[in-house]
Amino acid sequence: MEEKEALAVEMRNITIKFPGVLANDNVNLTLKKGEIHALLGENGAGKSTLMNCLAGINRPNAGEIWVDGQLQSFSSPKDAIKSGIGMVHQHFMLVPTQTVTENILLGLDNVGFFMNMRKYEQEIRELADQYSLHVDPEAYIWQLSVGEQQRVEILKMLYRGANILIMDEPTAVLAPQEIEGLMDTLRAMTERGKSIIFISHKLNEVKSIADRVTVLRKGKLTAEGLPMDDMDRKKLAELMVGRTVLFTVFKEENEPGDVVLDVQGVSALNKRGVPALRELSLQVRAGEILGIAGVSGNGQSELAEVITGLRECTGSITVNGEQMANAHPLKAIERGVAHIPEDRNKVGSSPNLSITENTIIKDYKEDPIGEGWQINFLKAAERASGLKDKYDILAPNVETMARKLSGGNLQKVILAREITTQPKLMIAVQPTRGLDIGAIESIQNLLLEQRKNGTAILLISEELDELVSLSDRLSVIHEGKIMGTIEDVENANIEEIGLMMTGEKVS
Repeated sequence: MEEKEALAVEMRNITIKFPGVLANDNVNLTLKKGEIHALLGENGAGKSTLMNCLAGINRPNAGEIWVDGQLQSFSSPKDAIKSGIGMVHQHFMLVPTQTVTENILLGLDNVGFFMNMRKYEQEIRELADQYSLHVDPEAYIWQLSVGEQQRVEILKMLYRGANILIMDEPTAVLAPQEIEGLMDTLRAMTERGKSIIFISHKLNEVKSIADRVTVLRKGKLTAEGLPMDDMDRKKLAELMVGRTVLFTVFKEENEPGDVVLDVQGVSALNKRGVPALRELSLQVRAGEILGIAGVSGNGQSELAEVITGLRECTGSITVNGEQMANAHPLKAIERGVAHIPEDRNKVGSSPNLSITENTIIKDYKEDPIGEGWQINFLKAAERASGLKDKYDILAPNVETMARKLSGGNLQKVILAREITTQPKLMIAVQPTRGLDIGAIESIQNLLLEQRKNGTAILLISEELDELVSLSDRLSVIHEGKIMGTIEDVENANIEEIGLMMTGEKVS
């Protein structure tokens, strides 16, 4: 009896079915009051489906949900919020044409018809300062970086005062110092009685923050509420993927070739008309990976966009000696530039098109796919099927729509499309963000294979471990400037990198 009274949430025998898919198969999860409970699993394992059920987005086909000892049946997220449950989604639930403040106030009943926006903006500003989640309350969502949008999602739930927080990859866009601050915040919240379900693919992070762990694999439990003290990274990874996972990548010695990408004195504005790049210069050679480290929103997105022709700039950008600054994106494609954008759902793919259609977006006019003014969909499907097998893309068939794929499988579709063009230069932005340990291993090996084949790779990531393990050289960006470049990445000082990410020059 005492155990039940200590539970904030109890999910009993939850089963959720979609056409052709058993997403959750008789799953149990208990969340104690004042604890941080980790929920792990590969992409497509059923974690988000289970949590969407708790957040009132999905309804289970079978099973029960108990909150604070009361049996609940949620018809909508509003019902869940009334019960004190708030979810910070990995894929943002924001309205791009509204401001930060307007998004945070959406759905609240107590704001009234005539709103004192200055009052609410000040409240949100104070809340953002309190949790070091800095964002301008007056900015429109479309003007914000991916990292800033993530902060808005976190602030939205904090503003509602949720007692039960479901946090889906909350640290994916934070610098090491910010992650440490967020962890302190979460611990302080649990000390005041709040309960947190923490979804993350960073096993070190989960190990350090969580009290207990539940693991899903293909919709079924492989571990239920086990004490985190009894776990290590190896055990957690094996429970997730069902096999031994290597935590180090094998990077062969490679002598870089000629300069492929040469960026000199490039400046550019962001979506809000504020300088994002300031006289930035860098070079990437054939068969080399240059890593770019930085806190989200310091010009990384704009750097990728000016190189791929998606944003205007001043200065010089050459690919194999040919000027590309302010050229049409089609010219970048024709000159062998591949692009893995940070937003795989809205920029990297067309969600309502099939796998086949997404793999031919760049070369649908070329032989053998393009035949005059027509597309040979039979040949396109044959090639897509080959890519599906080669890159181990898990989907019923190549006519499956992109929006139905898990994050890892969608990323493989994008990589398959880009690699098929045999690029001279690859711009990879957050290529493993939000992916599970198995998908990360696969995609990192694909990048190293391209390096071995002589492709010049600009790798923009906020995962320092990933940058250190993959990069031949590492540059740190802050407020659109390169703060320094580390030539000996294997012996890099992580603390010094963190300081440069926050704007300090390190000699």
